[in-house]
Amino acid sequence: MNKRKLKILLAGPRGFCAGVDRAITIVEKALEKYGAPVFVRHEIVHNKFVVQTLEKKGAIFVKELDEVPPNAPVVFSAHGVPKSVPSYAKAYNMTFLDATCPLVSRVHRSVERNFKKGLVTILIGHQGHPEVIGTMGQLPEEAMILVETVDDVNKLQIPDTVKLSWSTQTTLSVQETSEIITALKEKFPNIIGPSDGDICFATTNRQASVKKIAKMSDALLVIGAPNSSNSRRLVDVGKIEGCDKSLLIQRASEIDWEFLNGVSTLGISAGASAPEILIDEVVDACKEHFDVETEEIITTKENVEFPLPRNLTRD
Repeated sequence: MNKRKLKILLAGPRGFCAGVDRAITIVEKALEKYGAPVFVRHEIVHNKFVVQTLEKKGAIFVKELDEVPPNAPVVFSAHGVPKSVPSYAKAYNMTFLDATCPLVSRVHRSVERNFKKGLVTILIGHQGHPEVIGTMGQLPEEAMILVETVDDVNKLQIPDTVKLSWSTQTTLSVQETSEIITALKEKFPNIIGPSDGDICFATTNRQASVKKIAKMSDALLVIGAPNSSNSRRLVDVGKIEGCDKSLLIQRASEIDWEFLNGVSTLGISAGASAPEILIDEVVDACKEHFDVETEEIITTKENVEFPLPRNLTRD
């Protein structure tokens, strides 16, 4: 029986970003240097496949540092941690490696500088997300206010005497964040913020590529974890651009083939913590059901590399 034709548009860039690649490499290099086990506080990145792969190599994931045995090395996740975490590690003479994405660390330094200038920071982000917890944990509680929506901004009651700045989680929707920033500037005309914004280049690039292929696709599959902020935002972007059949999946096994009924062009992208092997897996699964033609739609090229921690690379 002849298979129905399916055109697959692969978004480019997609999948691993420089910060995620660095974080995974830190765990792998730590295993080479110290031997197994190496402990990791929280998921190194939001992807079950990545976590399970590292577990097979000897990584052990824990919620807090008090679960780490004495003298065992520990890695902090790419999302960043509150200041209390490295302080605890130093107090107990723990060997630790910080895999925080350098772009998240840049936000940490920015909010610290503003705090020293006497500014209260309004942070745009998702409550409970590890990156937000880490950023808010850089300052005293009263020095930062979290908002998630324009409505949250409208409800703010802050005296005119309080000097304000804004920062954002790095993995947000570019469009939605822009609306919130506009609302902040309208309500607080003297508020200051980072000149280039805080949303990372990888998040921006992946959203731009999805924006392009969504206009050309009957359906969109985004490969990523349900707790991955940047992956969920890619689904949102697909829907905003008119591709109502935009869906988040973790693996090819989650594909609902009835979802692809009537679909002649399928867009595929992946969040910044999803490895290329999972994208290949989805394409191969599609080939079992359809006569597939693939085309990569590249909106920009990425060639960024972040250095590893010095205490990992030196003897």
